[in-house]
Amino acid sequence: MNTLLLHCRPGFEGEVCAEIAEHAARLEVAGYAKSKPSSAHAEFICSEDGGAQRLMQGLKFSRLIFPRQWARGGYVQLPETDRISVLLASLAAYPVCGSLWLEVLDTNDGKELSNFCKKFEAPLRKALMGAGRLVEDTSKPRLLLTFKSGREVFLGLAEANNSAIWPMGIPRLKFPREAPSRSTLKLEEAWHTFIPREQWDTRLSDEMTGVDLGAAPGGWTYQLVKRGMLVTAIDNGPMAESLMDTGLVQHLMVDGFTWKPKQPVDWMVCDIVEKPARNAALLESWIGEGHCREAVVNLKLPMKQRYAEVRRLLLRLEESFAARKIRVSIACKQLYHDREEVTCHLRRL
Repeated sequence: MNTLLLHCRPGFEGEVCAEIAEHAARLEVAGYAKSKPSSAHAEFICSEDGGAQRLMQGLKFSRLIFPRQWARGGYVQLPETDRISVLLASLAAYPVCGSLWLEVLDTNDGKELSNFCKKFEAPLRKALMGAGRLVEDTSKPRLLLTFKSGREVFLGLAEANNSAIWPMGIPRLKFPREAPSRSTLKLEEAWHTFIPREQWDTRLSDEMTGVDLGAAPGGWTYQLVKRGMLVTAIDNGPMAESLMDTGLVQHLMVDGFTWKPKQPVDWMVCDIVEKPARNAALLESWIGEGHCREAVVNLKLPMKQRYAEVRRLLLRLEESFAARKIRVSIACKQLYHDREEVTCHLRRL
């Protein structure tokens, strides 16, 4: 089990390779990263036994930026029939697992394989439980089977509390018909990704206030209003009438990069299409100067050196807050609903 498989958005395989290779070097795990363009995954091949497990133990999956899911293991070739017997034989070297996910890669071929996985999961689960290879126990590792085809599968392991919270790292969110734009799903996914569900009532409550910079037509404002917040929407464009009719939204047609609230607010969110350094500067000033307690901001990525640029901006934020002597938690992730961007979440502690 010396291969680490990492799922990602198609086109970002190079960023995953750069990110995992940097962490492996820091943790002194010998190996190399490899990928193919638009394959929606990358691999880190460890040179020493136990390297993949040491790498996963030394990293928090939630702190990784570009990987959507990960698992340590190896590939198994499957026959056209009696695949289950081959899988059971291959699992003899694996520990007993506490849960099972069947996954595919986020490609057209992967989408075609998803129907096969749905049909195959029930008989496989029954066989694994009958053989004592699968029990319901969240303390045990999760068995992750990533099918590249009906004949090839990556047999992987990951800890349930240190891997994606959804299969393949893809949330099953339903677009609300009353939302004014599909971008609303980006902020909803950010809530799920960065804020534990049991903390929503205290950190996303109807007693709070929020600001949406670059709000029009109101996709992100909709999420704040849905939580019952009073929202100041900043944009020169028009807001959806349905949001204005709630009585919870004040719309100001001013510059989102220069406007600041007279009183601190609980939340600032921003999805302005601008150079990433400029949006990072917004985060730096809003959090650093105490204009908000928490913030979610998208950083649009350059065409090249995307991982290097994100790391540079995150380091700049860390150094700025350290100089101000304030404690801030910083998280950054390329969400499923992101495209050429990453989403940052900051919280003053």
